[in-house]
Amino acid sequence: MTFFWIVFGFVILQRLFELVYAKSNERRMKQQGAIEAGASHYKWIVLLHVLFFASLLWEVMYTGAERSGSWLFFLLIFIIAQILRIWALSSLGRFWNTKILVLPGAEKVKSGPYRWIPHPNYVVVALEIASLPMIFGAWRTAVIFTIANALLLLLVRIPAEEKALQQLKGS
Repeated sequence: MTFFWIVFGFVILQRLFELVYAKSNERRMKQQGAIEAGASHYKWIVLLHVLFFASLLWEVMYTGAERSGSWLFFLLIFIIAQILRIWALSSLGRFWNTKILVLPGAEKVKSGPYRWIPHPNYVVVALEIASLPMIFGAWRTAVIFTIANALLLLLVRIPAEEKALQQLKGS
């Protein structure tokens, strides 16, 4: 159980740090004239992530979920996702955000993983949502939130971001 608390605490602290960093970037970008796109669905992204962590905690604590023999495989996937997360975040630098912000006149970032993958941070989130619960045998959380995340990303978030990037291209 100690291992769970270490990993869970690490991820929660990581997310809190990222939110502070995103808020700082948001303030600075809006001062430079950035416009937010997709604001109406942002609350659903936040809710999905909050419920994901609550579900993970509940499943591990109250359903008897236990690490299976394949937990190391899922830990490896999670670690790879963390490396890709840092790479994506550092490639976007001052443009990284949890919201969709369009800064007129800015060039689309095409360095780091963005050279090969249009939305690497969403790949990271998908890998994390699938692998983190599986490290601890919380398969219900993995299945439910992998599906919910895929639907939200594919049907709402990515189209909103693509539309915003097209507007950036046109400005």
